[in-house]
Amino acid sequence: MKNELVVKDNALINASYNLDTTEQRLILLAIVQARELSKHVDANSTLEVHAHHYMKQFNVDKHAAYEGLKNAASNLFERKFSYKGIHEGTQQEKIVKSRWVSKIAYVDSAGIVELTFAPDVIPLITQLEKSFTAYELKQISSLTSKYAIRLYELLIQWRSVGKTPMFELDDFRFKLGLAEGEYAKMANFKARVLDTALNQINELTDIVASYDQHKNGRLISGFSFTFITKQQPKEVTHTKAKKLTDKQIQFFANKLAHYDPFASQKAAVGESYADLEKRLLIELQDAEVVRKYAGVLKELGLEL
Repeated sequence: MKNELVVKDNALINASYNLDTTEQRLILLAIVQARELSKHVDANSTLEVHAHHYMKQFNVDKHAAYEGLKNAASNLFERKFSYKGIHEGTQQEKIVKSRWVSKIAYVDSAGIVELTFAPDVIPLITQLEKSFTAYELKQISSLTSKYAIRLYELLIQWRSVGKTPMFELDDFRFKLGLAEGEYAKMANFKARVLDTALNQINELTDIVASYDQHKNGRLISGFSFTFITKQQPKEVTHTKAKKLTDKQIQFFANKLAHYDPFASQKAAVGESYADLEKRLLIELQDAEVVRKYAGVLKELGLEL
């Protein structure tokens, strides 16, 4: 299975919505497809998600895939989300509410969902230039808790620093998609939502996370998280340090900055493609940095 990337504007990462696990998976598969066709996708484009792709990606049987997609297609048209934007005239913050899709259909006999993303969704998932988060779809493929998927996204936005700011409790619950009064008791919230989600993330994804709780008096007012990326076995290489020419530096700085698997790991929080490219123009002048990035540079065509 190819390495598929989910790329979202951070406004969408931090949005508030309540989708069940199958609905989130359907949206993510459609986002991956839209990203691959980004130059051709607009608010009139119809995307297709096939049950066989769903089966392979999330390791479920045919019946579960067909029934899950059928139910998700039935419910998704009514699902909404809200996110923060900026009013152009006043430059003041605004809260935008939108549907996920403007049109959706299910082909029962073939297990195919056809959907058209709502106009507000398109700029949040394609042709992103700054303040975006990217991660491998396979990282959340084994997560069965809808809260685990959302929490993973909220954490991975801060991958470059390995820790989050404090999430105020009400805002945190809102982002996780909890209704007012749902799991209102802290013990229930931790047991049914937070701890379950964190246990799945730690066991089944590429990060290990823990949280600190913050109090206002005796009451918990919010949570912050720290996390590390799990160590992956690395091949032993003996690549010699190589000095790049000015032309190579310009070429590969641009390539690296726009190569999402690299950019999602190396870009600072809020750093745009252009800003990352400027930083790489300086870093790639150092032969040791070239050796450090040798693996990905080879993928992009550099002969070492």
